Amino acid sequence: MTGKQRMQKTLRFEEPDRPPHFEVMFELEKEAFGLEFPDRKAWGNCTAVEKERMIAQCMAIYEKIVERYHWDALLVFWPWSDPDGVRAAKKTFGDEILIGSVVGGTTWSIESMTDWMQFSIDLVERPEVIRAEAERRTQVAVRKFNDLAEANADFIHVVNDVAFNAGPFISPPQFSEFVTPYLRCQVEHIRSLGVIPFVHTDGNIMSILDDYLSLGAACFQSVDPMAGMDIAEVKKRAHGTMALMGNVQCNLLQDGPKEAIRESALYCLHHGSPGGGYIFGTSNTIFPGMPLENYEYMVEVYREWCDSSASFRKFFDIRRRIASASGSSHN
Repeated sequence: MTGKQRMQKTLRFEEPDRPPHFEVMFELEKEAFGLEFPDRKAWGNCTAVEKERMIAQCMAIYEKIVERYHWDALLVFWPWSDPDGVRAAKKTFGDEILIGSVVGGTTWSIESMTDWMQFSIDLVERPEVIRAEAERRTQVAVRKFNDLAEANADFIHVVNDVAFNAGPFISPPQFSEFVTPYLRCQVEHIRSLGVIPFVHTDGNIMSILDDYLSLGAACFQSVDPMAGMDIAEVKKRAHGTMALMGNVQCNLLQDGPKEAIRESALYCLHHGSPGGGYIFGTSNTIFPGMPLENYEYMVEVYREWCDSSASFRKFFDIRRRIASASGSSHN
C-alpha cells in the first residue's frame, strides 16, 4: 500500500495497514540531515532562476524527510502557498504520497489580529465591517485555492488559530456568525475543485466542535491536548464525519521525558486508530528547538505499535481462517 493509498483509506474511515503519519512542518532539517531550507525572507524578491534553485533545495530535503520517517503525505510548507512548490513535489514524489499545500489567514483569527480593541468594538457596533473583512479574506483564499488546485494539489490545509487553551477567541454564537459560514464556504470551494480540505486550529474547540463538524472538512489537524482536547472524546463525536490528525503532546516532545512521550503517542494510537479516520502526528509541528531525538523516539514508538498491531491482526486472521476451514469440514 502506498502512502497516498493509506491516506485515502483512512480519510474514508477505513482501517489501512497502519495509521498514516506525516507532520505539517519539519524544521529540524539541519539537525537531521546537515541541510537547511532557504531563508524564508529570500522567497519575497527572488528571481525565477533563484526560485527554481530554492525549490530544488527544498525538494532535496523533503525527499530525505519522507524517506527517513516514512511519511505518507507531504505538506509543501516552503515555499508557502505556492503552486510551483506543489508542482515540484508532484514531480518528485509522483503518486507515492499525498501532496498538499497550506493557506493561512483565511478567516478572522488570533494570529491575524492587529487591533483587538477595534475588533471588539466592531463585533458589537459594526458587525457589517467584520462580515466584509471575512468576505474579503475568503475571496483572497479562493484565488489561492484555485492556483493550488491547478497545480494538482491533492489536499489543501486551511490554517487559522481561533482558540486559546480556555476556548475560542470569540463566543460560540459569534463564532457561528462571523467565522463558520466563511470557513464552510472555503471548504466547499476546495471540494468543488476536486481537492481534499484539511483544517487547523490550536486551542480548545470543544464548545465549537459542532461548527467544525459542519464544515465538510476531510480532516481536522491539531486536537490540542495542552488545551484539554482528548482525542478519545473528539473521535466519538467526529468519526464518520471528519478525520483527525495529531494530538501527540508537543510540549512533551520539547521537554520530555521519553516515558511521557511514549504514553502520549500510545494513547493517540489506541484511541485514534480504530475504524480509520486518524493520521498519527504531533499536535502542532516539528518546530525549531525541539530535540530531534524526541521526535525520532515518537516515531520509534509508532513503528513498534504498528508492528505489534500487524502481528495481532495476522494472528487473528489465521484463527479466523482455521475456524472457517473447520466449519467447512464439518458441513
